[in-house]
Amino acid sequence: MRIKALFSLALSTALILSSGCVGTETGKPVFGMPTKDTITNHYEKPVPLLAEAVRVVLKRNGQLLIDNVVNNTFQAKVNQHSVWVKVADLDGKVTEVSVQARGPMGGDIDLAARISTEIALQLTAERH
Repeated sequence: MRIKALFSLALSTALILSSGCVGTETGKPVFGMPTKDTITNHYEKPVPLLAEAVRVVLKRNGQLLIDNVVNNTFQAKVNQHSVWVKVADLDGKVTEVSVQARGPMGGDIDLAARISTEIALQLTAERH
């Protein structure tokens, strides 16, 4: 009886712990519970212009850790939260920007929305 109880406890603990991986915009999984943590926007701008705006915003708000120019993915630390951004060309005219933010307790959709908004504002500031 005791072995069955320990086995059940071990199995349920393993199931709970294994469900705690979340994929990031860079493609690498991180530990955490799956929650809403990503904001996606589309722009009629070229990828290099958007990538530069992302760099400026992430450096202004925190520390840019990874700047992958091959696949246009970025990782930064902003207020002890991890932020991942992916810039992708959809069809030659439209570029998609996905901003994902996660804190110690899970997704931070408010931070993702703030970074996404600042990227859009940076684009308008660069035009003038």
